[in-house]
Order: sequence, then C-alpha cells, then structure tokens
Amino acid sequence: MIKNSVDLLYKLLFTVLAGVILKWLYDKRRRNRDDAAFAALHGCQPPQCEYKHRWPWALDLIKEHVATVLTDHALMLQVEFTESMGITFAAYMFGLTGYFTSDPRNIKAITETRFQDMNLGVRRPACYPFFGEGIFTQDGPAWKHSREMLRRQFARVQARDLETFTDQVENLVSTFQDSKGVVDLQPAFFRFTLATTTTLLFGESIETLPETEQSDFAKHFDSATLVTAIRLPLAHLSFLYNTPSYRKSCRVVKHYADYFIDKAFKYAQDHGQEDATGRYPFIFDLYTEYQDRSLVRDQLVNVLLAGRDTTACTMSWTIFHLVRHPAMLRRLREEIYEVTGSETVVTRAHTKNMPYLNAVLNETLRLYPQVPMNTRSTVRTTLLPKGGGPDGESPVYVPKNAGITFSPYHMHRRKELFGEDAHDYKPERWLDGKLTGIGCAYIPFLHGFRTCLGKDFALSEASYALVRLLQAYPNLRIPPGTGVVPTGKEKQMLSLVVSSLEGCKVVLDGVEVGSNVRPM
Repeated sequence: MIKNSVDLLYKLLFTVLAGVILKWLYDKRRRNRDDAAFAALHGCQPPQCEYKHRWPWALDLIKEHVATVLTDHALMLQVEFTESMGITFAAYMFGLTGYFTSDPRNIKAITETRFQDMNLGVRRPACYPFFGEGIFTQDGPAWKHSREMLRRQFARVQARDLETFTDQVENLVSTFQDSKGVVDLQPAFFRFTLATTTTLLFGESIETLPETEQSDFAKHFDSATLVTAIRLPLAHLSFLYNTPSYRKSCRVVKHYADYFIDKAFKYAQDHGQEDATGRYPFIFDLYTEYQDRSLVRDQLVNVLLAGRDTTACTMSWTIFHLVRHPAMLRRLREEIYEVTGSETVVTRAHTKNMPYLNAVLNETLRLYPQVPMNTRSTVRTTLLPKGGGPDGESPVYVPKNAGITFSPYHMHRRKELFGEDAHDYKPERWLDGKLTGIGCAYIPFLHGFRTCLGKDFALSEASYALVRLLQAYPNLRIPPGTGVVPTGKEKQMLSLVVSSLEGCKVVLDGVEVGSNVRPM
C-alpha cells in the first residue's frame, strides 16, 4: 500500500515536472516565433558588430569595464574601445543580450519614440541603497508622479530672476580674495553648488551646520556616489558590492536630509504651516503629496546629487579649459564687460545677451556631459532604428530583458557629428549656426521624457558664478609651468559624474572683490 502511494507520488511529480518543461518549451518556441515575425516585419538585421567575449557570461568584459572605471582615463579608454567596435554593437552577458550605442537615431528611440519599451533595469537595484525611492530609481506611474511634483518646484525657481544665487555667488567670490599663489577652484565649486542646492531643497544652506558636520556630510556623500558608480556596471551582481562603509555613507547622507526635514516641521509647529510652507516650499510640497517623510527625504537626496555634482564639475571643466586657451578667456571677459559694464548683480537679461558664454558652456557640456553614460532594460520586444546589417543602416532587433547602454560622452566626440576637431575644446563651433538643429546628437541634459528638470537652474547658476569670478579676478590664469595635454587626455575621476582628478588649479592675483575691471 505504501509502495503504491510512493509510486503514485513519483508519477505525479514526474507529470507535473514534464508539464512545466513542456510549457516552458512551448512558450519559448512561441516567443521565438513572435520575435522572428517582429524582426521580419521591421526589416531588422543582426548587429553590424558583436563583442566576442573570452570568458563565460562575458565576465571578462565586466572585469575590464570595472578596471577601466578605476583608472584616471576611464572614459577616453572606453571611447577608444567603442570606436574600435563601432557606433552600435552587441555583447552577451549572463545569457542576456546587451547593446551599446552612440548613434543619435538610436538614442532618440531610447529616450522618446520607444521610451515605453524600456525601463531603468539594473540601475534601480544598483542605486537604491543611496537614492532610495526617488526619481532616479523610478519607472512608470511613480516616476511620472515624481516628475510632475519636481517640475512644479523648478518652475517656481525659473520664474524668478537670478537673485536666488546672489548670496551664494558672492560668498564663492569672496572665498579667494586673500588667496596667493596657486588656488584649486574645484573644491570651492563643490561647496558652492552644495550650498545653492541645499538652499533650494532644504530652505537653508548646509553652511548653517558646523564646519565639521559639513565636512562629514560631503565626505560621505562623495563616498556613496563613488561606490554607487562602481555598482552600476556590475549589473545583476551589484548586490555583491555592498560594504559596511557604503551602507554607513548612505545612512549618514539620509540622516542629514532627515535633520532638515525635521527642522522644517519644527518650524511649522512654532510659526504655523503657512509661514513654514513659504520658508520650506520644496519640503512641504513633497510632503503634501507623499504624506511620508522617508519618501520626501529620498527625493531630496536624488535632486541634491543632480544639483551639486553636475554643476560643480561643469564649472570646473569650463575654467580648466579657459585658462588653457587665453584667447577664449580674453574673448569671454570682453563680452562680460560689454554686457554688464560696472554692474555686479547679474540678471537673466545679462546672460541671455552673452552668446560666447553660452557657447563656452555648450562646449564644456559637449565634452563633459555630466551623465556620461546611461542604461536601460527592455520590458518588451523592440528595436533600435540603426546598427544592423553589413552597413549598419538597418534596424536591430532587441529582445525583452536586454540591456542597452547609450553614451552622450562618446557620441559628443564623434567626428561625423561635430567635425574633424570634435575632440578639441572649441566654443566657436556653436556660433556659426552649423549645429543648429543638432537634435539628439547633443544631449548633456538627456532628451525626451526624462530630460533634466534642473537644466535652467544649472545653467543659470553656472553662468552667474562664472561671470562674477571673471569680473572679480580679471587676472585669473593658468599656473606657470602647468603642462597642457590634449583634451580628453587629462586625468579624470569617474563616479556618477566626471570630474577633474587634478582639480581646477589657477592663479588669481586677487583684485578687490566686487570690482569689474575692463579686460586689457
């Protein structure tokens, strides 16, 4: 009796297992048939180029990528690698298909026309310990909700003139008034953008904290940012790099955000909700929607990363190159003097009448887009418009659950798009009208549905600060004896953004702060 029962159980288990296997085989065959029909319907061809890995699951590619990220020339090494592979190519990792592209036609599809076919994929688990439930880890309705809320806040700031930045800009300028010899501007730029962004988000600058706490916050913020950048290329294995120090840095950053949120609620208790909303509009607008302080905190951390690091790096790279090109620096100084005269309070009317300043910022953002690479994962069968067939002009079939990496950094250096001098720093390229309508070939603030909401804030902040620095320090120049290397060959620090590993070293020869001396 018992033996018969066991036999019956084995038969039942075998039947269930066989059924599961047959169902899996049937579903796979049906998917393959549907995918083949999709590819045929759209004229898809195999990718023009494929990366041939040497180790199982392309672990050699991941190893090389992580090793490259840890060098001081990571992005240029990747540019050289991708130029050897082609504009669009495929790689196969962990049994999944991955694609890399720097073709603007494909990037338009990823960010706009086929946006609904993709989500953030592995970016969410890689970034979640630091970013939490914020706009940079969200997809679908949650992302749309976050974007609409943050859009309101940036629209509020954009409606104002540049007085939002005046106090912090003047603090930045005065920082160097007693400086002698060589000065590194980059750390000051990071402190400046941290102050402006925390003022926007928290209702007051982080400079209200004691110096030791400011340093503690910045140290842990930088650490969390760097480790998150290392986790990203690990893709599905990002959970393996989750050290105690990383977890601590994430906790410390969130602790400081919670501190300012608690301070806002305490202010509301003491002075009433109306006054508190006027003083801390960003915090209370988010809380009105979420009714959850932890969700408010996560959004603040997301925007803080975007507002602090990206603009500070843009300012650093701008000065880094201007002092290496004295004629460009002289031209910009002359434009500033012609537009502002003796005025030191800069307005939008001033910066809108500075075409060369705008060209300088465009060129900096072309060569150093502050999100140099981005990733997506497909949620359904889709395609990339270009990259297939022998000539690379046919669509490429992309299956569900495939990963796609697209790179503004690589695309912005393509000679087919920006000319033979595409690797050179040349703001003049933006003044002759040839790049009008460049479209998706130039996307420093991304493109399509995820276009950066803080674009105006970042450009306004950088413009104001750069104008005032050049007004106050007309003798700003490169330190004597500094070696000048070709653009892109300088030492870089790649985290979630790309900064100068050598800083932004200059000689100021201090002039009275607030002066606006006519350039000689």
